[in-house]
Amino acid sequence: MKKKLAVFDFDSTLMDGETIEIIAGEIGLQKEVSEITRQAMEGELDFFDSLTYRVSVLKGIEEKRVNEICHNLPYMQGAKETISELKKHGYSVVCFSGGFKNATEHAKNILGYDVDFSNILHVKNGLLTGHAGGEMMFSDSKGRMLKKLQTLLDITPENTIAVGDGANDLSMFKFAGTRVAFCAKPVVKENATICIDQKDLRLILDKIL
Repeated sequence: MKKKLAVFDFDSTLMDGETIEIIAGEIGLQKEVSEITRQAMEGELDFFDSLTYRVSVLKGIEEKRVNEICHNLPYMQGAKETISELKKHGYSVVCFSGGFKNATEHAKNILGYDVDFSNILHVKNGLLTGHAGGEMMFSDSKGRMLKKLQTLLDITPENTIAVGDGANDLSMFKFAGTRVAFCAKPVVKENATICIDQKDLRLILDKIL
């Protein structure tokens, strides 16, 4: 059997919302952060610059509170079932996120994907410092990581599915034969082979299995 890989974005794909916006709501800045997120996902702003700024406004929030928020996020309808079904059909399932380990590591145990690649919020004395680093900091990070996984696991683009909604997902679309735009921005739909416009990930299954 040929090896197969399915890669999902986290925020607004596996999770119904944007983690960083929900955290920013703790300090009354959800609206401001939401607008910057929108511009980044539309491809209007550089992803690294937008992420760096959005993380900076979180400075001073308790890590404990961040974890509470990240462990109680609303997951997308059908996320768990879709991942389970893909694994039954021989797919390795991976989560790529420009968001944070606080959310993606916890969600892995609930949704059942195999591994997550995301960013780390820097903490000092129990408080966010306003800095972050990690595997998904740049607009091309997802594509670079996908290419590495394909090489490591000996999986072809033809046997790769990528699912996302924002401009920073386009880099992984380049290496995926099946490109799913899920409730996505126009720039993502233009580069997709499948478009799903309802918030139910199970709708993907009929298109790919």
